[in-house]
Amino acid sequence: MTMISQQKLCARLKSSVFSSGLFLVLSVLILGLLPACPALGQEVAESLLSVPAYQEPQGEEVREILIEGTQRIDDAAVVSYLTFGVGDMATSDKVKASLKELFATGLFVDINLAVQDGVLTVQVVENPIISSVSFEGMDMINQDDLEKEVQLKPRLVYTLPKVQKDVQRILDLYRRSGHFAATVDPQVVTLDQNRVDVVFKIVEGKHTGVRRIQFIGNNHFDDDILRGQIHTQESAWWKFFSSSDFYDPDRVSYDRELLRRFYLDQGYVDFRIVSSVAEMAPDKEDFFLTFTLEEGNRYKFGKISVESEIKGLEGQDLQPELLTLFDTWYNGGKIENTVAKLTAILGDRQYAFVNIVPETEKDKEQKIVDLTYRIKPGERVHIGRIDITGNTRTIDKVIRREILVAEGDPYSISKIKQSEQRIKDLGYFETVKITPAQGVQTDRSDVKVEVKEKATGDISLGAGFSSTDGVLGDFSIRERNFLGKGQDVRFGAMLSGNTKQLDFSFTEPYFLDRDLSAGIDLFHVRTDQQEESNYDEVTTGFSLRLGYPLSEALRQVVSYTLRRDKISDVSFTASRFVRDQEGESTSSFVSQELVYDKRNSRLEPTEG
Repeated sequence: MTMISQQKLCARLKSSVFSSGLFLVLSVLILGLLPACPALGQEVAESLLSVPAYQEPQGEEVREILIEGTQRIDDAAVVSYLTFGVGDMATSDKVKASLKELFATGLFVDINLAVQDGVLTVQVVENPIISSVSFEGMDMINQDDLEKEVQLKPRLVYTLPKVQKDVQRILDLYRRSGHFAATVDPQVVTLDQNRVDVVFKIVEGKHTGVRRIQFIGNNHFDDDILRGQIHTQESAWWKFFSSSDFYDPDRVSYDRELLRRFYLDQGYVDFRIVSSVAEMAPDKEDFFLTFTLEEGNRYKFGKISVESEIKGLEGQDLQPELLTLFDTWYNGGKIENTVAKLTAILGDRQYAFVNIVPETEKDKEQKIVDLTYRIKPGERVHIGRIDITGNTRTIDKVIRREILVAEGDPYSISKIKQSEQRIKDLGYFETVKITPAQGVQTDRSDVKVEVKEKATGDISLGAGFSSTDGVLGDFSIRERNFLGKGQDVRFGAMLSGNTKQLDFSFTEPYFLDRDLSAGIDLFHVRTDQQEESNYDEVTTGFSLRLGYPLSEALRQVVSYTLRRDKISDVSFTASRFVRDQEGESTSSFVSQELVYDKRNSRLEPTEG
């Protein structure tokens, strides 16, 4: 190509490229002509470098925020959920994030965000408030149980997901009671002021029982024995007071564990449950439940030892405490009980956080299991803080004085358990739980005492009829935890045709903050004996009581009583003995009572 024609070509290309809307595309193609048109290539390159890089739109700056559609919710609350505010740029990402935050509150059924001329407008439609929650169609389950099960309550915000979750909760409740055919239809009644009533319409259906329970693979125990080990029972007409013959998948899962424990306690170490299958009967009224088992061989205990990794603690010293013995049938329950026993013993020796691991080595040929209780180190610990929670009425001192350990004492598991039982025996709490917690220092264990208060006051009203006294009435009021101080106060009154009686008693269980129970009893009795013995009698007096322990199980109570008796209006027909007693007399006496109590609980004893 001649110089003149080359120059003409370059000039034409230059004119075409820069005048065309396809500048970027053609520029790339023309780069291939750079050797022929160096001047054109240079201009194209400079033009390419001058093209700005792509940038995401920055959005519009927000100068004002308007909230529309709110009724109950404050505008400021809506603004607080936005991810940007006045002065920020309203990008699409921020708008999406704000929508997500607002919907997550569950307060709104619809939300719209729009920015125009610097004004961010937030339009919302609030979810309604629940006015009432009711149930229809239930016979097998009472309303109180349903109300406890559902989460929707009056004055809460209504949302469809909440309703759907409560429907599932109700269905689960019915299935646990054996009603697998139950259906729940939630209906919403719209009221004024953006309120709704929620009505759960329930069709219970017949309860689904267990027609037959059978086992496959049980060569050493027959079906009747295995049925006796599980909670699920076969349905029968006479079991109308029981719910154990209802099919419940959760109960079946627990039955699998019960079978596993039973076989392990009998020595069948290799036992496993292949499957547990529930099949609906053709009439859709009951289930057939089948457990498929692999029993395996029965094993005995071989060598049994205790190995301690704690310095100064010899495993041989604990050997006599073992419940598992050589050449006896393997028993998983005895292993668990031995671990618990050793843990308690070491806990009393201030090893609060030891870890006792039973290690087994199985010999399939000899059918024996060697067992080693390995005690892994845990530092000797002392009591750190003792924290008490849940006592909204009872003062701390009442609870602390029942705890047998104090801050700084060596940690003792047995004393902790005894303390828990002593607090339960007060009768002031519905639940009592004492748990250890790691303290600030590694050698300290905090003790957390959690209680839940219950009512401790009693009011009694009674009425009756007696051939001697006629109609009689009785009234008493008692507070066993007076002012939350653990004091026992009682007032009683009895009224009949011939007798009028008033009595009052007060007991301080820890007099002078010591283990001394002190109390006083006041009484006043007026008796009309004219019809039978021709006299009237009035008795007034008091008793003082003091009790103290002689030993852990033996307690002595000493009391002093002072009383004044007045016999008056003696008829001349009365006996000489009665006439001789006419007038006032004062008497006093001291009594003693010994109480021996070895029960493990005053309220719910199981031994002693």
